[in-house]
Amino acid sequence: MRVFHTIKEVVNWRRNDVGDRRALSIGFVPTMGALHEGHATLIRESKSQNDYTVVSIFVNPSQFAPDEDLDKYPRTLEKDIELLESLGCDALFAPNAREMYPQGIPLDVQQQRGPFVSVLGVSEMLEGKTRPNFFRGVATVVTKLLNIVSPDVAYFGQKDIQQFIVLNTMVTELFMNTRLVRMPIARAPSGLALSSRNKYLCEETLEISSSIYKGLNKAADIVKTEKSVERSELVNAIQSIWQPHIDSADFKVDYISIADYTTLHELNKVDLPKKQDQVVISCAVYVTDRASKSVVRLIDNIVL
Repeated sequence: MRVFHTIKEVVNWRRNDVGDRRALSIGFVPTMGALHEGHATLIRESKSQNDYTVVSIFVNPSQFAPDEDLDKYPRTLEKDIELLESLGCDALFAPNAREMYPQGIPLDVQQQRGPFVSVLGVSEMLEGKTRPNFFRGVATVVTKLLNIVSPDVAYFGQKDIQQFIVLNTMVTELFMNTRLVRMPIARAPSGLALSSRNKYLCEETLEISSSIYKGLNKAADIVKTEKSVERSELVNAIQSIWQPHIDSADFKVDYISIADYTTLHELNKVDLPKKQDQVVISCAVYVTDRASKSVVRLIDNIVL
């Protein structure tokens, strides 16, 4: 596996080693490292569908607010490289912040300089309400990475469903030459969505956190059974699973969303049509770890 740390190295590899041959395709998996089985699933899919697979590891400062966990975000580059090599990845791009943001990247948005990308509409709700400018940072860094790597296909996990919707809107409406693929959520046997932030939780709290998915799944089962259902019934079904953990202070709910897949507008009533991918049941929950007492924000979703 080739390991690149500069844009020039990637561009030269893309031009000289891969070339412009139309018969060859490049798959790309952008990550922030701390790789787990969810990432591995994306990489295997890329390997099966493309001639070359490129992974990036970059903890992107522009998607963190000043009070968030940028410095604490897990960084495990050596282990990540071992995993990528075992999966047969062709190239890794692991730049530093100065390489990606030549003018620097202070966390205070008012002090930032240079080009940034905003996707208006789908960026402002859900995660965007809790984390202003988050998707501005995501859209900006993914635009940079797609311009550098020039992949045919880029793979993203469904766990960050709003991120996928934002980025898919971006590449479609900016006429970018990369197709995005949404891959199913990789889950632990308990149902908990795999996430780099799970590393912060002890075994007991990980088991408790599996109730996040159980709540969403109960609502999804109601939709599948009844086809037409009021929003309040779905929210109540989710909260009925979570309530013991809310009462014990293990959970603090940020949001529960029942939204249209395309616009992310909240739905008062769900009428499941024959066509799939019309409704997103999603959430964000603050989980307090029983061992360390640290608070970790977990997200999850089901698409119907």
